[in-house]
Amino acid sequence: MINKCKNMNDIKGAIFDLDGTVFDSMHIWSEIGIRFLKEKGIEPEPGIEDEFVKMSMTQAAEYYIKNIDPNETVLGVVEAVNKLVEGFYYNEVLLKDGIKEFLEFLKQKDVKMCVATATDKHLVEKALIRSGIRDYFSEIFTCTSVGAGKDSPVIYDKALEFLGTDKNNTYIFEDALYAIETANKAGYKILGIKDISEKADPETVKSFCNFYIESYSDIYKYFD
Repeated sequence: MINKCKNMNDIKGAIFDLDGTVFDSMHIWSEIGIRFLKEKGIEPEPGIEDEFVKMSMTQAAEYYIKNIDPNETVLGVVEAVNKLVEGFYYNEVLLKDGIKEFLEFLKQKDVKMCVATATDKHLVEKALIRSGIRDYFSEIFTCTSVGAGKDSPVIYDKALEFLGTDKNNTYIFEDALYAIETANKAGYKILGIKDISEKADPETVKSFCNFYIESYSDIYKYFD
Protein backbone atom coordinates (compact mmCIF):
# COMPACT_ATOMS: atom_id res chain seq x y z
CA MET A 1 0.00 0.00 0.00
CA ILE A 2 1.38 3.40 -0.96
CA ASN A 3 2.46 5.72 1.84
CA LYS A 4 -0.03 8.58 2.08
CA CYS A 5 2.19 11.44 3.23
CA LYS A 6 0.77 14.22 5.38
CA ASN A 7 2.14 17.07 3.29
CA MET A 8 4.56 18.02 0.51
CA ASN A 9 6.76 20.32 2.57
CA ASP A 10 9.75 18.08 1.83
CA ILE A 11 9.67 18.72 -1.93
CA LYS A 12 13.05 19.62 -3.47
CA GLY A 13 12.52 18.35 -7.01
CA ALA A 14 9.52 18.16 -9.36
CA ILE A 15 9.23 16.16 -12.57
CA PHE A 16 6.23 17.24 -14.62
CA ASP A 17 4.41 15.30 -17.27
CA LEU A 18 3.14 17.68 -19.95
CA ASP A 19 -0.09 16.60 -21.65
CA GLY A 20 -2.98 16.47 -19.20
CA THR A 21 -0.75 17.73 -16.38
CA VAL A 22 0.69 21.08 -17.49
CA PHE A 23 -1.34 21.50 -20.68
CA ASP A 24 -5.00 20.77 -21.35
CA SER A 25 -3.97 18.77 -24.40
CA MET A 26 -4.68 15.06 -23.98
CA HIS A 27 -7.70 15.27 -26.26
CA ILE A 28 -5.47 15.96 -29.27
CA TRP A 29 -3.60 12.69 -28.68
CA SER A 30 -6.86 10.79 -28.37
CA GLU A 31 -7.80 12.10 -31.80
CA ILE A 32 -4.55 12.30 -33.73
CA GLY A 33 -3.93 8.57 -34.21
CA ILE A 34 -7.40 8.13 -35.66
CA ARG A 35 -6.93 11.14 -37.92
CA PHE A 36 -3.57 9.84 -39.13
CA LEU A 37 -5.02 6.43 -39.99
CA LYS A 38 -8.01 7.90 -41.79
CA GLU A 39 -5.76 10.16 -43.86
CA LYS A 40 -4.00 6.96 -44.92
CA GLY A 41 -7.36 5.49 -45.95
CA ILE A 42 -7.40 3.05 -43.03
CA GLU A 43 -10.46 2.46 -40.87
CA PRO A 44 -9.22 2.35 -37.24
CA GLU A 45 -10.04 -0.60 -35.02
CA PRO A 46 -12.37 0.25 -32.12
CA GLY A 47 -10.41 1.34 -29.05
CA ILE A 48 -7.08 1.72 -30.80
CA GLU A 49 -6.84 5.36 -29.65
CA ASP A 50 -6.66 4.11 -26.05
CA GLU A 51 -3.54 2.17 -26.98
CA PHE A 52 -1.91 5.02 -28.89
CA VAL A 53 -2.13 7.47 -25.97
CA LYS A 54 -0.02 5.10 -23.84
CA MET A 55 2.80 5.07 -26.40
CA SER A 56 5.66 7.38 -27.22
CA MET A 57 5.78 8.68 -30.79
CA THR A 58 8.40 6.07 -31.66
CA GLN A 59 6.41 3.23 -30.08
CA ALA A 60 3.26 4.27 -31.95
CA ALA A 61 5.21 4.42 -35.21
CA GLU A 62 6.67 0.96 -34.59
CA TYR A 63 3.19 -0.37 -33.81
CA TYR A 64 1.87 1.12 -37.06
CA ILE A 65 4.69 -0.41 -39.11
CA LYS A 66 4.39 -3.83 -37.47
CA ASN A 67 0.62 -4.11 -37.64
CA ILE A 68 -0.47 -1.96 -40.57
CA ASP A 69 2.16 -0.78 -43.05
CA PRO A 70 5.55 -2.53 -43.03
CA ASN A 71 6.74 -0.32 -45.90
CA GLU A 72 6.65 2.82 -43.77
CA THR A 73 9.57 4.10 -41.65
CA VAL A 74 9.56 5.24 -38.03
CA LEU A 75 10.90 8.64 -39.04
CA GLY A 76 8.25 9.00 -41.74
CA VAL A 77 5.40 8.25 -39.34
CA VAL A 78 6.74 10.53 -36.60
CA GLU A 79 7.19 13.41 -39.03
CA ALA A 80 3.67 12.95 -40.41
CA VAL A 81 2.11 12.94 -36.93
CA ASN A 82 4.17 15.93 -35.82
CA LYS A 83 2.96 17.85 -38.86
CA LEU A 84 -0.64 17.12 -37.87
CA VAL A 85 -0.19 18.39 -34.31
CA GLU A 86 2.24 21.28 -34.89
CA GLY A 87 -0.47 23.89 -35.35
CA PHE A 88 -2.12 22.87 -32.10
CA TYR A 89 1.06 23.12 -30.01
CA TYR A 90 2.39 26.19 -31.78
CA ASN A 91 -0.81 28.24 -31.65
CA GLU A 92 -3.64 26.73 -29.61
CA VAL A 93 -2.75 24.55 -26.61
CA LEU A 94 -3.80 26.01 -23.26
CA LEU A 95 -2.35 25.68 -19.79
CA LYS A 96 -4.31 23.86 -17.14
CA ASP A 97 -5.95 26.28 -14.72
CA GLY A 98 -3.63 27.33 -11.92
CA ILE A 99 -0.45 25.65 -13.18
CA LYS A 100 1.47 28.88 -13.84
CA GLU A 101 0.80 30.14 -10.32
CA PHE A 102 1.85 26.79 -8.86
CA LEU A 103 5.11 26.78 -10.83
CA GLU A 104 5.88 30.22 -9.44
CA PHE A 105 5.05 28.92 -5.96
CA LEU A 106 7.58 26.10 -6.39
CA LYS A 107 10.18 28.48 -7.81
CA GLN A 108 9.88 30.66 -4.69
CA LYS A 109 10.64 27.53 -2.66
CA ASP A 110 13.75 26.84 -4.77
CA VAL A 111 12.30 23.57 -6.07
CA LYS A 112 14.19 22.23 -9.10
CA MET A 113 11.83 21.42 -11.99
CA CYS A 114 11.98 19.62 -15.32
CA VAL A 115 9.62 18.06 -17.85
CA ALA A 116 9.22 14.35 -18.70
CA THR A 117 6.91 13.86 -21.67
CA ALA A 118 6.04 11.57 -24.56
CA THR A 119 5.60 14.59 -26.84
CA ASP A 120 8.48 15.53 -29.15
CA LYS A 121 10.78 18.26 -27.88
CA HIS A 122 10.29 20.86 -30.62
CA LEU A 123 6.54 20.85 -29.95
CA VAL A 124 7.12 21.11 -26.21
CA GLU A 125 9.58 24.00 -26.54
CA LYS A 126 7.21 26.03 -28.72
CA ALA A 127 4.23 25.46 -26.43
CA LEU A 128 6.12 26.24 -23.23
CA ILE A 129 7.62 29.43 -24.65
CA ARG A 130 4.30 30.66 -26.04
CA SER A 131 2.63 29.96 -22.69
CA GLY A 132 5.29 31.87 -20.76
CA ILE A 133 6.47 28.98 -18.57
CA ARG A 134 9.59 27.65 -20.32
CA ASP A 135 11.97 29.27 -17.83
CA TYR A 136 10.55 27.31 -14.90
CA PHE A 137 12.00 24.08 -16.30
CA SER A 138 15.72 23.40 -16.37
CA GLU A 139 15.42 20.57 -18.91
CA ILE A 140 12.95 18.71 -21.11
CA PHE A 141 13.16 14.93 -21.27
CA THR A 142 11.16 13.10 -23.94
CA CYS A 143 10.46 9.42 -24.41
CA THR A 144 12.17 9.66 -27.78
CA SER A 145 15.33 11.19 -26.30
CA VAL A 146 15.65 8.57 -23.54
CA GLY A 147 14.65 5.67 -25.79
CA ALA A 148 11.75 4.38 -23.69
CA GLY A 149 8.07 5.04 -23.13
CA LYS A 150 6.40 5.64 -19.80
CA ASP A 151 5.78 1.94 -19.36
CA SER A 152 9.40 2.12 -18.18
CA PRO A 153 10.78 4.40 -15.42
CA VAL A 154 13.81 5.37 -17.53
CA ILE A 155 12.54 8.88 -18.28
CA TYR A 156 11.92 9.56 -14.57
CA ASP A 157 15.30 8.15 -13.61
CA LYS A 158 17.07 10.33 -16.18
CA ALA A 159 15.17 13.39 -14.97
CA LEU A 160 15.99 12.64 -11.33
CA GLU A 161 19.67 12.20 -12.15
CA PHE A 162 19.66 15.55 -13.94
CA LEU A 163 17.93 17.38 -11.09
CA GLY A 164 20.35 15.93 -8.56
CA THR A 165 17.69 15.80 -5.85
CA ASP A 166 17.01 12.93 -3.47
CA LYS A 167 14.36 10.52 -4.68
CA ASN A 168 12.53 10.81 -1.37
CA ASN A 169 12.19 14.57 -1.89
CA THR A 170 11.27 14.46 -5.59
CA TYR A 171 7.69 14.26 -6.85
CA ILE A 172 6.31 13.05 -10.16
CA PHE A 173 3.33 15.07 -11.42
CA GLU A 174 1.20 12.87 -13.70
CA ASP A 175 -2.37 12.36 -14.89
CA ALA A 176 -2.29 9.01 -16.75
CA LEU A 177 -2.79 5.81 -14.76
CA TYR A 178 -0.27 3.72 -16.71
CA ALA A 179 2.48 6.32 -16.13
CA ILE A 180 1.51 6.72 -12.48
CA GLU A 181 1.73 2.95 -12.02
CA THR A 182 5.22 2.97 -13.57
CA ALA A 183 6.42 5.74 -11.25
CA ASN A 184 4.84 4.01 -8.26
CA LYS A 185 6.56 0.69 -8.99
CA ALA A 186 9.87 2.55 -9.29
CA GLY A 187 9.44 4.00 -5.80
CA TYR A 188 8.67 7.63 -6.65
CA LYS A 189 6.37 9.96 -4.77
CA ILE A 190 3.45 10.93 -6.99
CA LEU A 191 1.04 13.81 -7.23
CA GLY A 192 -1.84 12.63 -9.38
CA ILE A 193 -3.82 15.21 -11.35
CA LYS A 194 -7.33 14.65 -12.63
CA ASP A 195 -7.80 14.96 -16.37
CA ILE A 196 -11.02 14.24 -18.24
CA SER A 197 -9.14 12.15 -20.79
CA GLU A 198 -8.16 9.54 -18.17
CA LYS A 199 -10.80 6.83 -18.35
CA ALA A 200 -9.67 4.86 -15.30
CA ASP A 201 -11.69 5.05 -12.10
CA PRO A 202 -10.35 8.01 -10.05
CA GLU A 203 -10.21 5.83 -6.94
CA THR A 204 -7.89 3.45 -8.78
CA VAL A 205 -5.66 6.34 -9.83
CA LYS A 206 -5.65 7.70 -6.27
CA SER A 207 -4.55 4.32 -4.91
CA PHE A 208 -1.19 4.70 -6.67
CA CYS A 209 -0.63 8.33 -5.63
CA ASN A 210 0.72 9.94 -2.48
CA PHE A 211 -1.47 12.94 -3.25
CA TYR A 212 -4.27 13.57 -5.74
CA ILE A 213 -5.90 16.80 -6.89
CA GLU A 214 -8.74 17.72 -9.20
CA SER A 215 -7.25 21.14 -9.93
CA TYR A 216 -4.15 23.09 -8.98
CA SER A 217 -6.19 25.30 -6.67
CA ASP A 218 -6.48 22.21 -4.44
CA ILE A 219 -2.75 21.63 -4.07
CA TYR A 220 -1.86 24.29 -1.50
CA LYS A 221 -3.59 22.34 1.26
CA TYR A 222 -0.63 19.96 1.11
CA PHE A 223 1.77 22.73 2.14
CA ASP A 224 2.02 24.42 5.53
